[in-house]
Amino acid sequence: MRHFIFAIAISAPAASVAGGVFDGAEVVFLGEQHDNATHHQVQAEIVAELNPPALVFEMLTPEQAARVTPALISDEAALEAALGWNASGWPDFAMYYPIFAAAPEARVFGAAVPRDAAGRVRDEGIVAVFGPGARDYGLTDALEPGQQAAQEQLQFEAHCNAMPEEMLPMMVDIQRLRDARLAQEAARAFADEGGPVVVITGNGHARKDWGAPVYLDRVLPGLRIVSLGQGEEAYGDPAGEFDLVKVGPDTDRGDPCEAFR
Repeated sequence: MRHFIFAIAISAPAASVAGGVFDGAEVVFLGEQHDNATHHQVQAEIVAELNPPALVFEMLTPEQAARVTPALISDEAALEAALGWNASGWPDFAMYYPIFAAAPEARVFGAAVPRDAAGRVRDEGIVAVFGPGARDYGLTDALEPGQQAAQEQLQFEAHCNAMPEEMLPMMVDIQRLRDARLAQEAARAFADEGGPVVVITGNGHARKDWGAPVYLDRVLPGLRIVSLGQGEEAYGDPAGEFDLVKVGPDTDRGDPCEAFR
């Protein structure tokens, strides 16, 4: 059963959110639909209010994150060029730039799993691809059967019911790999910089029932983790458990399943 502390209208001031739900948080996951500009605006407002010493981005590799400097953050075009963002396949950098600008002194960490690494999961498995620490993050353990089935169904639906069923376990493993990598970078950011650490990621990774917060809690039990999920008016709340849910305007993305036909 899904639960959350409360839901708040998208137009409410971010200060009221940061002053309540996020009080005392040591790691904050800010979920998103990647192509929804309003979701990124909300993230930027919350980041500005929290003023975190560290930001973790699902969209950046550690190598990309290491290029970020306060001087670059002051120049949107220069930062985009240094990151090679607009050639990466993620939505337009203009949507994400305000998040960087909201905490210009924050150290930036990258938790992206490169495509080639994700592709190796099929032959090598998530334990080998993740590397040292896989056991600590629970990657050596099989999911409970009901959760495995639920995650496979979610992957099937996310790929417009067109994914061959034999590929679904691998897709779940890749999702788990990404969850664990986000948790690993959040733990590293917290150890290096203290809190609050803010993690910018998709709703699926931010959910507290089986996303990255679960993996982070395994290695840092007792850490105060708070998670935001963001939905859209046409679809309602995002799937999963969050401490806070925001539902905002839709994004016109056409038919996302057209490519599968």
